[in-house]
Amino acid sequence: MKTSSMLLGVCAALSATVLPACGQHEVSYQHEVLPILKTSCFECHTPGGVGYEKSKLDMSSYDTLMKGTQFGPVVKPGDTLTSVLVMLIENRADVSIHMPYQRNLLPQKNIDTIKTWVAQGAKNN
Repeated sequence: MKTSSMLLGVCAALSATVLPACGQHEVSYQHEVLPILKTSCFECHTPGGVGYEKSKLDMSSYDTLMKGTQFGPVVKPGDTLTSVLVMLIENRADVSIHMPYQRNLLPQKNIDTIKTWVAQGAKNN
């Protein structure tokens, strides 16, 4: 009887963490994330932009975004807690370097889209 109770507890715990994610649609880089980046990030983070010159972060393509900066990657697929991109758009880093730089923070809807995309593995889809 103890084994079945323990198994039932494990199943309940798993369903609480896995099932909500199952109902979520897969965020598309091309159709959802890229338009946010174009509107909010490209001005600075493409060759010739101030952000590119300071960090070498080029956000103009999936491959260059995933390459990151001269200091390392900014997206850790599956990890929203320590992905630098998420930290910066959520204003969890030093306030002097929140992104977009010297502009209003992204709308929460856009932050959530990027976070979900990272959490889902930051796929080039």
